[in-house]
Amino acid sequence: MEQFDVVIIGAGPAGSVSASLLKKQGLNICVLEKQYFPRFVIGESLLPYCMEILAEAELVDAINAEPSFQFKNGAAFTWGNRYTYFDFTDKFTQGPGTTYQVRRGIFDKILIDETEKKGVTVRFGHQVIAFDNSGELAVINVKNEQGENYQISAKFVLDASGYGRVLPQLLDLELPSHLPMRIAHFTHIDDNIDDTEFDRNKILITTHPKYRDVWLWLIPFADNRCSIGVVGLPETLSGESESVLKKFALEAPMLKRILSNANWDNEVPYRQIKGYSANVKTLYGNHFALLGNAAEFLDPVFSSGVTIALHSARLASRLITRQLKGEQVDWQKEFTEPLMIGVNTFRTYVNGWYDESFQNVIYAKNPQPEIRRIISSILAGYAWDETNPFVSKSDARLQALAELCGVATQN
Repeated sequence: MEQFDVVIIGAGPAGSVSASLLKKQGLNICVLEKQYFPRFVIGESLLPYCMEILAEAELVDAINAEPSFQFKNGAAFTWGNRYTYFDFTDKFTQGPGTTYQVRRGIFDKILIDETEKKGVTVRFGHQVIAFDNSGELAVINVKNEQGENYQISAKFVLDASGYGRVLPQLLDLELPSHLPMRIAHFTHIDDNIDDTEFDRNKILITTHPKYRDVWLWLIPFADNRCSIGVVGLPETLSGESESVLKKFALEAPMLKRILSNANWDNEVPYRQIKGYSANVKTLYGNHFALLGNAAEFLDPVFSSGVTIALHSARLASRLITRQLKGEQVDWQKEFTEPLMIGVNTFRTYVNGWYDESFQNVIYAKNPQPEIRRIISSILAGYAWDETNPFVSKSDARLQALAELCGVATQN
């Protein structure tokens, strides 16, 4: 039986970053990925905090060199006749203030290709079908592309399988999300936008003019293409994806105007994902830990998914390195609790978006510049900065701020 120091399930961003970080420490790493790359994945708007972690993993240069990635320096919001934006370079927390909007198929392949160049073993078309963590080593049963089964062992296993949620399913760790079930319909369009009001350097988040719990993303790439999607409750967004997405997009004044020349009918299919929010009983156990979406996924509204995945990868990689050197590691206090600081911060603002309190803050007229800088830090991904008052007491501070801002109006 082959043995590795660490086996990583999934070759997405969390898998690549954790593998690269662990390889830097001289460990023997194997990444198992059931799909082949490139493959389509949603979640295309990165947050600036990601760049700090990608730099630590020595992956950022390859990202900077890709011409199809669109420079990003903020987030814009529109609702009816209201338009506002946050500049991520003007924020409370120190760190990168710019990043990219990426086609995930290209982005993920760049990361895993660069990781493989470092000497990490990467196996595509290999699916984990069983996991035994009862002994001194973890034993992983794998089915390869020919349908043959084999076993490998590892001192530690990281589940970076994203929506696949391999170990939560195999170990019966899944819990229902606390968030209501929502659905997203999405595709890529040739946008042909020539409206000067549209800033390609920012993701555009649109609140639907009638249903404030329905929102749309518009993520521009550098080649006249955008990712566009609509999110809401299934009963509101029922129907075939193409018709639902077009209907709700063209009911929003700014989207209707800037997409007047868009080509909606290219080779990219319309897709949907439903009930994507998830939770688990535990983030770690004997010989394993869960990263990113394999552990918990909240909602796509603030593009937090990849950020949480990369932060969890960095936390876990540091702990594994220490543990394999013989140090005692408290995974509850050193992994779960620190990780949940940022997850719970994002949760506050996701909940506040849907109960309208955070929308009222975003769309408030004449906001205080310092408040905007604090919010900008969170939207830029710095949700673990406990010196930020809207991180350390996020629920209470958001409630107080929402009451101060009052009820926002579209005009």
